[in-house]
Amino acid sequence: MHNHPNVIAVREALREAGADVADIVILDEAVHTAAAAAAALDVTVGQIANSLIFDADGEPLLVLTSGAHRVDTAKVAASIGVAKLRRATPEFVREHTGQAIGGVAPLGHPKPVRTLVDVDLESCPVIWAAGGVPRSVFPITYPELVRVTAGSPAEVA
Repeated sequence: MHNHPNVIAVREALREAGADVADIVILDEAVHTAAAAAAALDVTVGQIANSLIFDADGEPLLVLTSGAHRVDTAKVAASIGVAKLRRATPEFVREHTGQAIGGVAPLGHPKPVRTLVDVDLESCPVIWAAGGVPRSVFPITYPELVRVTAGSPAEVA
């Protein structure tokens, strides 16, 4: 798994961004939900940064949200000025990130994706984000996550 092309892309993107991240951790099993990731890492579900891709009037939007709550799509749509914000299809996600749902990382995509970072994650000393495949994760701080993704802090719930 350490040599999976998506994991390599995420690792390289983290290095290029000068991220203070030790390395990507490969878990024993795939974790497709925040609850499963939290259990595997023995952390709270709020420390998991869900990487959710939305279709924002035809453009990709990545929302990195705390695993402890759901994204309020109407609130987010209004805040970014789009008429329609809906969950992206698996094909749309793969087209814009090169990654499959369940393993979408905050970075390492073929092209930059507009990103919002949930302000609720700021209270966590360590956040765990997906590393490109459903078995890979990495620890990062909130300021570092915002910086390496060029994300905008936002209230998303």
